[in-house]
Amino acid sequence: MTAAEQAAQHGLIRVGARPSFGSYLKQAWARRDFAYELAKSRLQASNQRNRLGMLWVVIKPTMNALMYGFIFGILLGGSRGPDFPSFVVIGVFLFEFFTGSANSGAKSITGNVALVQSLSFPRITLPIAAVVQQFLTLVPMLVVMFIYVTVLGTTPKASWLMIIPLLVLFSMFNMGVALVCARLTVHVRDFTQILPVITRVLFFTSGVLFPIDRVLNAFPGLVRLFDFHPIYQTLLLARGSIMDGTEYQYPGFYWIVLSAWAVVMLVGGAIYFWAAEERYGRVD
Repeated sequence: MTAAEQAAQHGLIRVGARPSFGSYLKQAWARRDFAYELAKSRLQASNQRNRLGMLWVVIKPTMNALMYGFIFGILLGGSRGPDFPSFVVIGVFLFEFFTGSANSGAKSITGNVALVQSLSFPRITLPIAAVVQQFLTLVPMLVVMFIYVTVLGTTPKASWLMIIPLLVLFSMFNMGVALVCARLTVHVRDFTQILPVITRVLFFTSGVLFPIDRVLNAFPGLVRLFDFHPIYQTLLLARGSIMDGTEYQYPGFYWIVLSAWAVVMLVGGAIYFWAAEERYGRVD
């Protein structure tokens, strides 16, 4: 009898062996408290040394919104659309959640080498913790965002509650993106240098700063493609639920398409990440 057969007979498994996908998810769920506490502690530590502390969570996106709003408000001129300041605030604040999830997810494995190599646990908890951290960052930003749009003239209404299911879907989508980025960075370390370029391109092509239908009205076929752009759909659904008037009303099927994107990215990202589980323990 070989050593492998003897080990199997006595219930021994190879160190770092990848469990089945179902078992893997159960192990990750059992460590959900660890993921949350890791996310919370890192959020607190990230601003601990700054004089203004957690205030930077809202100061940074506010400064970005002011800067981009001023620049693009001048460049767009008559194509800005109504309530342009609220338009930019919603776009910048929500896109910060996507950018933070992708960037922190990409570094979640390679940035925790000691933890990955010294302890046995499902590595998926690390990118999950990274996205949870970004979500905890988003919560105070949302409060400030609603204050801003109210001050800018938007009337509070019941449709604001639609931001809750929207954030659930957007979080699922971002989680899938983070899982894909986490594995890609393990295989190709230079991906962390490429990712900021990708997110910057998405920033300028997702309708964060300008209404797509107004700027690209000469290209109706191109505008039609945005009906299947998950980030653009998220921003349009948010603006349609929060802002007044009919300018930013959205087709009902956007919810269906965004839901499909969220499920496909989350499930596909989890499977893609799980498939390389044995590789993460050898990260260097």
